[in-house]
Amino acid sequence: MFRFDRLGPCLFGMAAALAATTSLAADRPAVLDALERQGLTIIQEFPVGGGLRGFAGIADQQPIAVYVAPDGNAIIGSRVGPDGAGLDEQALHDLVAKPMGDAIWSRLESSTWVPDGRADAPRIVYTFSDPNCPYCNRFWQAARPWVDAGRVQLRHIIVGIIRADSSTKAAAILGAPDRTAALLQNERNYGRGGITPAASVPADIRKVLDSNAALMRDLGFQGTPGIIYRNDQGVADRVSGMPAPASLPVVLGPR
Repeated sequence: MFRFDRLGPCLFGMAAALAATTSLAADRPAVLDALERQGLTIIQEFPVGGGLRGFAGIADQQPIAVYVAPDGNAIIGSRVGPDGAGLDEQALHDLVAKPMGDAIWSRLESSTWVPDGRADAPRIVYTFSDPNCPYCNRFWQAARPWVDAGRVQLRHIIVGIIRADSSTKAAAILGAPDRTAALLQNERNYGRGGITPAASVPADIRKVLDSNAALMRDLGFQGTPGIIYRNDQGVADRVSGMPAPASLPVVLGPR
């Protein structure tokens, strides 16, 4: 049985909002209802020809095409032309990937983040970061050539989840007069314990940390770093954990 049940609540909400802005024909195939009961969200019908009906949807945080045959049964996957190229990628991009990515990006922009790099950098990369996370520190170090050259601004969405003092270290960063300087202090001194923890976590900072952790979960990340960037098609894409060295130019752009 197909199951599509790994979307976070935030993405389910976005998918539902997208679906609410469109309307399917009155002769909606019954098989779509069966698929939606398994977690797939149908967004919109698009033309495919060949006796099939095509429907753009979302499953497992990815755009997906559903093709319904004249007998009412469904095929899930991709149509490929005689040259081996996919036929419906543009439709899925326009109907699902781009609006979903824009919604995710908007929520990231409105979250509380700490900038690392020039404000006018041509590329923005968001990363969920814990002050005690060794892989967050490795990503921070790996990104230095891009950040120092003014090509990338990292936006750290700080969480405090790894160790007992993660939240008080996060409070030291978020409560500092210069949050960027405090973040850099933590990363530069990571091997020597990082930033000195705050004595406590004030209520306003606790609210920020709780909101950041909820956003991280909603977007499907189970640990740090959780990285989101715009790919070559301008669509929000993601990496869980420290990217492989060969993937850094994909995330951060050309050096």
